[in-house]
Amino acid sequence: MHLRTYYPTVVLSDIHLGTQHSKTEEVTHFLKSINCDRLILNGDIIDGWHLQKSGLGKWKAKHTDFFKVIMKMMENFGTQVIYVRGNHDDFLDNLAPLNFYNIRIVKDCIYESHGRRYYVTHGDIFDTVTTQMKWLAKLGDTGYTFLLWLNKVYNLRRMKQGKPYYSLSQSIKNRVKTAVSYISDFEKELVGLARAKKCDGVICGHIHHPANTFYEDIHYLNSGDWVETLSALTEDEDGNWTIRYFDSGLLKEDNHKEKQTISITIAS
Repeated sequence: MHLRTYYPTVVLSDIHLGTQHSKTEEVTHFLKSINCDRLILNGDIIDGWHLQKSGLGKWKAKHTDFFKVIMKMMENFGTQVIYVRGNHDDFLDNLAPLNFYNIRIVKDCIYESHGRRYYVTHGDIFDTVTTQMKWLAKLGDTGYTFLLWLNKVYNLRRMKQGKPYYSLSQSIKNRVKTAVSYISDFEKELVGLARAKKCDGVICGHIHHPANTFYEDIHYLNSGDWVETLSALTEDEDGNWTIRYFDSGLLKEDNHKEKQTISITIAS
């Protein structure tokens, strides 16, 4: 029998179900390998923009399987699911806040653990308050789509050679000055927002750039994505956060320990 790795809390974001570049099978495989008390889906899980533009024909059985696995986690392990709306699944605005069974749909929330408060937001709020030109706008949708296509072709070749997944698109973006500047501005803006809300940290997604760092007294956490980096955030029993990558330890075994008392409240 396969032993699942236990994490008290897991954060996923930017899966973009319904698009051809979503690594749906990989993230579903990850979920099948773990159990957790809380699963925070931090925005852009479903790409409503793409589905609205291209039609529901782009929705595949594997996308449904992703939610079936989550339902099994809720049934078998009592996992609490907190779904934070993102900009690509903003159709949830009409539902949030909503509590149903063991699912909560919110626009944002405060996550309290081990005496620390984290502001949880997808992060697209940054796009409405910054005065800087977004690097994606400069690069353009066509350019970004090409980058993802190149990433796919490159990794298909690596797989044939027996090599692990490598995010070529992330590597290219990290060399683009406007992209680096945008990421830096994004992080600083959200850190300032967390500080204004009297929180000890912020948990976000949106920019497809995983991070676990401190800006002075504020803990900045970004769960990355399942389009380019195949990354997630996990919190252990002592409140320590780790970025997990699918090809470098995401499926590592861990011992199940006692659950911790956690508080989730809707942010004001």
